[in-house]
Amino acid sequence: MDRSELSGYLSESCSILGPIQQQNLSSWLQNYDVKSSASSNVPSYSLPYQRWYKFKEAFSPLMVVESITKLGFWPSTCLDCFGGSGTTSLTCQFLGVKPSTIEVNPFLADLIEAKLHTYDTQHLLDDYCEVIKRSQTASVDLRSFRGASWPKTMVEPGVKDRWIFSRETFRKILTIRSAIEQVVDVHNQRLLRVLLGSTLVELSNVYISGKGRRYKKSWKDTQKTPSDALTAFVRLFNEALADIAAYGSRTVQSYSITRGDTRALVGQQNPADIALFSPPYPNSFDYTDIYNIELWVLGYLGSSADNKALRTSTLRSHVQVARDLTWGHVRSPLLKATVKRLDRASEQLWDKSIPDMVGSYFADMEKVLKGVRGIINPKGAVMMTVGNSRYADVLIDVGAIIRQMA
Repeated sequence: MDRSELSGYLSESCSILGPIQQQNLSSWLQNYDVKSSASSNVPSYSLPYQRWYKFKEAFSPLMVVESITKLGFWPSTCLDCFGGSGTTSLTCQFLGVKPSTIEVNPFLADLIEAKLHTYDTQHLLDDYCEVIKRSQTASVDLRSFRGASWPKTMVEPGVKDRWIFSRETFRKILTIRSAIEQVVDVHNQRLLRVLLGSTLVELSNVYISGKGRRYKKSWKDTQKTPSDALTAFVRLFNEALADIAAYGSRTVQSYSITRGDTRALVGQQNPADIALFSPPYPNSFDYTDIYNIELWVLGYLGSSADNKALRTSTLRSHVQVARDLTWGHVRSPLLKATVKRLDRASEQLWDKSIPDMVGSYFADMEKVLKGVRGIINPKGAVMMTVGNSRYADVLIDVGAIIRQMA
C-alpha cells in the first residue's frame, strides 16, 4: 500500500478510535516504508520513539496494527511476554489498548518504560541541561569508578591490542553516566540513561551482526573522540524530546511492565484480552550477550555472576552458556521426531548439546503457553511471531511444533 492507502487503511480499520487519535497514529507512522514487509522493523528505524534504539529483532508497529485490527473484536488489554524494544506496547497505547509487558533484560526493560512513560517536557529539559553542564565540567577516574568490573576488552589498552572504546572516549561516556545518575526524577534519569546507551555501539570500535560482535574495518584509524560522545548524546536527546512533544499524548497513557524471567512471571500477570509477542528463536543466538556493551557500561551488570544470572534467566534458545538442558516430555510428536533426527545427525552438529537445547527451548515455551492460558480472556486471542531454524539440514519447524503444544 502507498501512503494514501495507509492513511485510508488506518482510518477504516481503526474506526473505533476518534478522529484525533486516528490522526495521531497516522502521523506517527507517516515515515514508515509501506512497501516493505510489515514483519520487518528496519523501515521503522526512523519513526519517532523507534529511532531511540535500533533494535533489529523487533517487528514493525504496522504489524501490531494489522494483528489487532483483524481480530474481529477490539481488545482493551494486551500482554507482550517478551517485551524487547516495546513495539507492541507503544503501538497499543496509540490504539487505545492498555499494554502490559515482561522483559528480562534490564536495559531493554528501561528502553520500553522510557518509551511508554508520559513526561513533563520542561522538567525533562531542565534535568538534561544539568547533565550537560556536569558532563562538561567534570571528569571521572576510570580506576575508581563504581562498578568498574567490566571486561578488560571494554577499554583501551584492552586485551591483545584490541579494545571496544578508546580510553578518553570511555571516560567521557562514564562522566555523562555519572551526571545522569545524579538526576532525582527516576523517569527522566531512566530516559537519559537509555539515550546514552543508544550511543554506545556508534561510539565503539565494534558493530553487532547476526554472528555477534565484530570489530569495524580499520577501527584503530577511526576511533571516536570524547567530543563525538557528547555530540551523539545531544543529538539523541533532541530527537527524543521532539518525539515526546509530538506524540506524548497517546490514546492510552497507562501501562504495566514486569522485569524478570517470563517463564516464572507470565502466570502472575493481570488478565488480558490478547497476547501478542515474539519469543527468541531456537537459533543458538545469545540475545543477552549482544547487549553486553550497554549492560556493562550503564551499570546493569557489576560482576561475572550478574552476567551469568541474566543469561540463565532467558529461554534456553542457545548453547553459549552452560546450564541444565533437561526437558522432559513436551506434548509434541513432531518435536520428539525432530530431536531424534538431530541425535542421528550428531556428528554433523557444531555442538553436541543442540538436540537437548532444541527440546529445552520448547519445554520453556510450553511453560509460557500454560502461563498465558491461565490469564488470557477465553474469548481473546494469542498471537506469536516465530522463526524456524535448521541444524545439519534438520528443520526445526517452530510454528508446527508450537501449534501441537498449544
